[in-house]
Amino acid sequence: MRLPKIVWIAAGVLFAAVSAYIHYEVKVRLHHRQGGGSMRELGNIKLGDPAPDFSSRDLSEGPVSLVSYRGKKVVLLDFWATWCGPCRMAMPGLQNLQDEFKDRGLEILSVNQDEPAAQVLHFINRKKYTFHVILDPDSAIGHRYGVRGIPTLVVVDKKGLVQWLHVGYAEDERELRQLLERLTKE
Repeated sequence: MRLPKIVWIAAGVLFAAVSAYIHYEVKVRLHHRQGGGSMRELGNIKLGDPAPDFSSRDLSEGPVSLVSYRGKKVVLLDFWATWCGPCRMAMPGLQNLQDEFKDRGLEILSVNQDEPAAQVLHFINRKKYTFHVILDPDSAIGHRYGVRGIPTLVVVDKKGLVQWLHVGYAEDERELRQLLERLTKE
């Protein structure tokens, strides 16, 4: 009777050790190796470069193109998917930014990566998000932006230039909020 208890305890300790190692590898080493967080370049895009234009459809089947916002609004691109835990964690913060900046010249384009429209619509409606969701059914927009991990955020100013690049969930939004304050006043 004691042997199975010892086996279960050993299995639990082993599980905890492996979990800690995986957490370290993914959260610490891979994050730094792959350039998680705010960055100066993503794929072929660098800060200050013109943002690659794209055309797509939103959840209402309406056409959306990045160039249509040039000279009018600051655009925050959010590359995400419903299955992505960090993406889902970031969305309430995006909704807060939407509520705060929508009348000040910010357009959030939440670019869903390669999921069926019905699935995305169900998720957005259930969560009651009001930012603009567009579909990237073959991840072509994501590829143009060099997206290799989600969530990825890209801020494009009113001139159409890339002003901020960020990979991963950022619990602290101060840097982004300060940038949006500045860019929406220009």
